[in-house]
Amino acid sequence: MAVRKINSDVFYVGAIDWDRKIFDELIPLPDGTSYNSYILKGSEKTALIDSVDPEKEMELLANLHELGIEKIDYIVSNHAEQDHSGAIPLILEHFPEAVVVTNQKCKAFEIDHLYIPDSKFHVIHDGDTLSLGNKTLKFIMTPWVHWPETMVTYLEEDNILFSCDFFGSHFASSKLFAEENPKVIEGAKRYYAEIMMPFRSTIRKNIDILSKYDIKMIAPSHGPIWKSPNTIIDAYKEWISEKVKNEVVIPYVSMHESTKIMVEYMIDELIKKDIIVKPYNLTRTDTGELAMSLVDTATVIIATPMVLAGAHPAAVYATFLMNALRPKTKFVGIIGSYGWGGKMVDQLKGLLANLKVDYFDPVLVKGRPVEDDFKELDKLIDLIVEKHKTLNEE
Repeated sequence: MAVRKINSDVFYVGAIDWDRKIFDELIPLPDGTSYNSYILKGSEKTALIDSVDPEKEMELLANLHELGIEKIDYIVSNHAEQDHSGAIPLILEHFPEAVVVTNQKCKAFEIDHLYIPDSKFHVIHDGDTLSLGNKTLKFIMTPWVHWPETMVTYLEEDNILFSCDFFGSHFASSKLFAEENPKVIEGAKRYYAEIMMPFRSTIRKNIDILSKYDIKMIAPSHGPIWKSPNTIIDAYKEWISEKVKNEVVIPYVSMHESTKIMVEYMIDELIKKDIIVKPYNLTRTDTGELAMSLVDTATVIIATPMVLAGAHPAAVYATFLMNALRPKTKFVGIIGSYGWGGKMVDQLKGLLANLKVDYFDPVLVKGRPVEDDFKELDKLIDLIVEKHKTLNEE
């Protein structure tokens, strides 16, 4: 990818990965991703902000050469994960005078994972500054967004926040700025859902910290740059709030149609009652889409048949994922079918220990649902409607 100018003596030198379709062997990437790296040319010193994934390190090196960079004084490492730091060893080979500027926790990670010598680090602390001559970098610790050592870097004279994973998106685009593509906000929500949602309370505190700064541009480590910072900051404020929407998410799996019949009945009846319904067939669903739906939903109904006295493995996985992501969901229900019995309800509830939710009484059907079973589903639907009337009340 060609070098692109962001601001006076601030350049994008990262790499776009159009073809990557999964991240951490877990997260689907329908729109690819980018590994954003930035060069800052000060009047006295030159700094590289973050590097790229090792698979793209030669692209980063080529971009530096294209820009005519002959010396790098500082490599600022906001985060130790390899999609951010993996190319640092190569950069140090080609620019041996450079030192890695980061915090103590990040330094320890990079010594362990990248074998960078201790002597190559310059350790900074929260609030420290570093002068490039006519440009000043300020380092702000933002732990658990989303690793314990994560920090962001603020370019004081240009009011640019290099935000690392914070405010990022897995979104490959030839357009440098997010505002040029309306789909980026959707990609940012997916990114938040899959990576940031478990840390909502920490994110809230870090947004409060960043509110003290005059930020005119946000340059994340993934996805396009935000020229209008409030667009993404306001979106984050909504996502991390305790407000939920009048929605029901139904992750489901059905082996012999019984559970599917129950799900389809619930979908139709909830729609009639003006509740948004989002069903996800777990044998076909993009887990990222499911994660996105959990960001705002008031209610989740897990629908599954019993398999060997427990829930179907696909439902177990979805429940485990929901517990790990810790959405602000208020209500959870369990419906499904069985042949001869089991402990499915206790199993699924046990997998949701991280969530502070109210549980509806389960609706379990032996075999295919009959008239009395649909009456039980009607009771559940009516209760959902009543509960949703009180959403977001103080």
